[in-house]
Amino acid sequence: MKIPLQKISDPAISSSGVNLFVLRLDLTHQHISGNKWYKLKYNLEEIKKQKIKTVLTFGGAYSNHIAATAAAGKEFGFKTIGIIRGDEEKELNATLQFAESGGMKLHFVSRTEYRKKHTPEFLSALTEKFGKIFIIPEGGSNEFGVKGCTEIVNEINIPFDFICSACGTGATISGIIMSLKEDQKAIAFPVLHAPGYIESEIKKWITHFNSKNFSNFHVNEDYDFGKYAKHTPELLAFIERFEKQNNIPLDQVYTGKMMFGIYDLIRKGYFEKNKTIVAVHTGGLQGKLH
Repeated sequence: MKIPLQKISDPAISSSGVNLFVLRLDLTHQHISGNKWYKLKYNLEEIKKQKIKTVLTFGGAYSNHIAATAAAGKEFGFKTIGIIRGDEEKELNATLQFAESGGMKLHFVSRTEYRKKHTPEFLSALTEKFGKIFIIPEGGSNEFGVKGCTEIVNEINIPFDFICSACGTGATISGIIMSLKEDQKAIAFPVLHAPGYIESEIKKWITHFNSKNFSNFHVNEDYDFGKYAKHTPELLAFIERFEKQNNIPLDQVYTGKMMFGIYDLIRKGYFEKNKTIVAVHTGGLQGKLH
């Protein structure tokens, strides 16, 4: 399908002299939406190639990736297992309810255990427990996921100067950065408070795929609102105003923070007049507060 590129006609933006568009990746698929479709695309091809029937992946309680993987398993006929960070979730939130309704088996581990998810010992124990499984890292952040995200820029059919994306693990923005022309720049908006983490992940993936250095990106850590999935009345009020003005839904965990940041930067004069900004709508609306 052709991905809509929606121009923001908000008076606050129009008066600034910049052009702001939203790439509506949230409309790619009802459940495997946004950047998740791109992250899963080549993982799904590899799963089919290896003839593996069970996929195991990782995520927090509000993980869009967990929800999308569960939906992909239901649609394409493979079993899914989710290792969920934090064992304090007494009642399942909307995201985890959705994942479970899609057939995903949820296994909660303590935050201490979860931090070991990359170690050979932890991964070996999972294979021992669950048998033959295809493991996708948190957020779909593996080579296949980043490769898929290099195709996002292909959906933009207008000249642009900046492209922005909310970031959880850095895979999406890494793929985007490697697809840009020399005169284009990416701005990453991390949604968790982990100074330096997203930048280090970007550099890791750029090194993995390319021998050259990239300087066409900036990581803005000013709009994480203190913690992953944390929100404030100010953020929620902004999201409500934005949705009424533009008829584009945002969530408070990812896209709302990014858009809040873009509006604030425009207000502060960060972007020169006549510059064109494309904000990538990465989906994830199943976790939205209503």
